[in-house]
Amino acid sequence: MRIMVVGGGGREHAIIKKLSESEKVTEIFALPGNGAIASLATCVNIGAKDIEGIVKFAKEQNIEFAVVAPDDPLVLGAVDALHEAGIPCFGPESRAAIIEGSKIFSKDMMKENGIPTAQYESFDDMDKALEYLQDCAIPVVIKADGLALGKGVVIAMTRDEAKAAVREMMEDKVFGDSGSNIVIEEFLTGPEVSVLSFTDGKVVVPMVSSMDHKRIGDGDTGLNTGGMGTVAPNPYYTEEIADRCMKEIFLPTMEAMNKMGRTFKGCLYFGLMITENGPKVIEYNCRFGDPETQVVLPLLDTDLFEIMQAVEEERLSELDVKFRDESACCLVMASDGYPKKYDTGFEITYDDDLKAEIYVAGAKLDSDGKLLTAGGRVLGVVCTADTLKAAVDSSYREAKKVHFDNAYYRSDIGAKALKVLEEN
Repeated sequence: MRIMVVGGGGREHAIIKKLSESEKVTEIFALPGNGAIASLATCVNIGAKDIEGIVKFAKEQNIEFAVVAPDDPLVLGAVDALHEAGIPCFGPESRAAIIEGSKIFSKDMMKENGIPTAQYESFDDMDKALEYLQDCAIPVVIKADGLALGKGVVIAMTRDEAKAAVREMMEDKVFGDSGSNIVIEEFLTGPEVSVLSFTDGKVVVPMVSSMDHKRIGDGDTGLNTGGMGTVAPNPYYTEEIADRCMKEIFLPTMEAMNKMGRTFKGCLYFGLMITENGPKVIEYNCRFGDPETQVVLPLLDTDLFEIMQAVEEERLSELDVKFRDESACCLVMASDGYPKKYDTGFEITYDDDLKAEIYVAGAKLDSDGKLLTAGGRVLGVVCTADTLKAAVDSSYREAKKVHFDNAYYRSDIGAKALKVLEEN
């Protein structure tokens, strides 16, 4: 079957690698893909947000199935347009993708349906938001309503920081129109857990839990990034917590979306915090997370393409989705200076005895076929093993076999999870 995957980062590299293992998949196109994805798929220079171009290509090339991976095209209606053209897709239509596209929508939906989340207020008027900050509890969390490349969230530790964040979003437009409306919510404490799930609107099938590391520096210090590494499974996500999440969060979310005529089909990401009062939703994503995908999919035993077809055809309950009882670690290698200013264009090379999976996020091929850095987060070094410690140790060992100038990575990915396992 001829399929296409919309997107071009490390997440898409992991998805395409897994899809390429399916006996049902004969040819893969990536729009736009990247320099490393080119070894697995035919890369086509069509941007992920070029909906018209994506549909035109799919029709001209007789694409039989499409996977729309990034948030922007999903919210913009790429799946709607492909469905209108008669092309089956994995991914939610725009009316369901709003669960990530608008934080105000998702917060209101949770409130109306009793789904546990932080208390909040939403604002479209800056003066009223600033007035609210005069008396609210501090610390506080300020969120831009719309998509902001995962960076539209500020944890303000002081009232002055909170006011500055509101002004930057609503007045200075640092996130464009995404910050025209904002959410101010209570600051929750507890370990965070990421749970990706397959859902066809009838059942929810959670994948292996994971732990992301968002900050640029060791010890979770410095600026937020798109993710500097992940481990799976997350030791905080116990069987008891998993059962509570299914009953109190996962199924109620699916049912609430169905009730609103916004049936969600695709990968629904639950960003959770395990508070002293139980699990609560921090955020929803309408797609596979990055770099969570890079540790979850290598552990998947079931044919990913068959799962995606079953989701589209609303027969997910017929499949027995299985994951290996192993652990995985993704160590992100970035360009030094990220997430601020950094240089690109450096050749990426690997030692001959490299034993890790490499999922490339920001790289391009030059005219000589050399792979060059082309982004802040360059690639993820992924290893799986019987234990989390072995997976973490392997990722760090294998990272020394990956070379490019100005390479930077954290030295403590997985340390917090390993400490929890040791204590238990």
